[in-house]
Amino acid sequence: MKAYIFPGQGAQFVGMGLDLYENHSEAQELFERANDILGFSITDIMFEGTADDLKQTKVTQPAIFLHSVILGKALGDSFKPDMVAGHSLGEFSALVANGALDFEDGLKLVSQRAMAMQKACENQPSTMAAVLGLEDAVVEKICAETEGIVVPANYNCPGQLVISGEVDAVNTACEKLKEAGARRALVLPVGGAFHSPLMQPAREELAAAIDETNFNEPSCPVYQNVTTKAVTVSKEIKENLIAQLTAPVKWTQSVQNMIADGAKSFVEVGPGKVLQGLVRKIDSTMETSSAQLG
Repeated sequence: MKAYIFPGQGAQFVGMGLDLYENHSEAQELFERANDILGFSITDIMFEGTADDLKQTKVTQPAIFLHSVILGKALGDSFKPDMVAGHSLGEFSALVANGALDFEDGLKLVSQRAMAMQKACENQPSTMAAVLGLEDAVVEKICAETEGIVVPANYNCPGQLVISGEVDAVNTACEKLKEAGARRALVLPVGGAFHSPLMQPAREELAAAIDETNFNEPSCPVYQNVTTKAVTVSKEIKENLIAQLTAPVKWTQSVQNMIADGAKSFVEVGPGKVLQGLVRKIDSTMETSSAQLG
């Protein structure tokens, strides 16, 4: 069985999607439609902008979504996932890939999500940090014992966990984690505390938008970040998407469940190869590749 996986924020690069735009008429149409929906030329920023322009959450999220979704559509009949999953933002790309969301609705939700998250970041200084070389339980315990808001946010692979929260609390936790033997506890250059309780205002905003959006029954299961299990019911998909903003991304557990349910290979659809690396660290026997156009 073939699993298709979709990257999240951090996978962006200047020039992303340009080859699709130049070589596929359908891709060009979708990019132009995206410019109209968003009300600004995201293609200019993706193809020719600076890394700083592309790094803004309100740009990054729709840019990665567009690259992933349009690449999937350009693959044509060869694109037949048995199961899908996305890392954080990538979950929206996965839901377009399995037909639960259509292109326009997916893009609108991603744009609203990005704006709401950026607003939440601007309202309260917050950050995230990568922790390497400690067991999850140790990181969880130290976060729980640290004063202020700091929580595990991304379970990326064994020995690699990202924490998220208030700036002081994250800095304090990093010191404690180093004392506990972490190989690294490094504050990340991000705009705010994604996947933490500090995203509650964004969650409320996104919930209203998701409630108003029509979701279809998907063509194959999606393994969602919040539950890590195969989901095929649109009502559950919506609930999990809303919960995802303040809950951790359980990527390790999602991949393990996909493998347990029969996944033999993982194809990453979108910019970069980060998820392939994580899959191999979770299970070194897995075959991984990037989606390629013939």
